[in-house]
Amino acid sequence: MKKLEQDFYERADVIRIARELLGKVLVTNFDGLFTSGRIVETEAYAGEIDRASHAWAGRRTNRTEVMYQAGGTAYVYLCYGIHQMFNVVTNQQDIPHAILIRAVDPMEGIATMMQRTGKKVVDYTLTKGPGNVGKALGFYTRHTGLSLLGPEIYIADDSYQVKKSSILATPRIGVDYAGDDAALPYRFIIADNPYVSGKKIGLAKKRTGK
Repeated sequence: MKKLEQDFYERADVIRIARELLGKVLVTNFDGLFTSGRIVETEAYAGEIDRASHAWAGRRTNRTEVMYQAGGTAYVYLCYGIHQMFNVVTNQQDIPHAILIRAVDPMEGIATMMQRTGKKVVDYTLTKGPGNVGKALGFYTRHTGLSLLGPEIYIADDSYQVKKSSILATPRIGVDYAGDDAALPYRFIIADNPYVSGKKIGLAKKRTGK
C-alpha cells in the first residue's frame, strides 16, 4: 500500500476528494493494535459556505479550530456524547473543508475491532456508520490534530479500482438543520456494499428510479 501524500488532501475540491477516497484503505495503529478497512462511504463538508459544516459562516471554536489546519489532518469529534466521528481535513490552511468517513469494509485487525465494539459475532454493523467506524478503528477525540501522514492514522492506496458506475452521490444523512444545503449530493457510496449506512440504495434501483 502507498500512503496518500499531502498534496492529495490539500486540493481545493472537497467533493472530488470525498469521491476519490472511496476504495482507499483507512489504517489505524494505536498502541500496537493495527486495524484497517476499505472506505465505502464518505460525506463532504464545504466549510464556511456550507450550512451543514461545523465551520459554517466562519465559526471557530476549540472543537472546530482543527478544521482550519492544512489538509491531511485528523478531526475527531464526539456526537451525542457517545460516537467518535473521524473526519479528514482537506484544502489549504484557513479553509475549513472536511470529509466524514461514514463506513468502511473491514480488512485487517477484525479481532481487535470485535473487542473494541464488544461484538460476539461479526456482522455488517461492525463498521457501518461513522459511530461504528470510530469505535472499531479506535478513534477518540484525543486523536484530533494528528497528521494523516504519520504512523498512527493514515489512508493508503493499494491499487484497488472502484468502478465509476458503482459510485453514487446522494444527500448527506442527518443534516436536516442545514436548509437547502441538506439536499446537496455530497455523500458518496459504493453502491450495494453491505457496510454502507442509511437506507439501502442499489444500482438497479438508482438507475430505474424505482
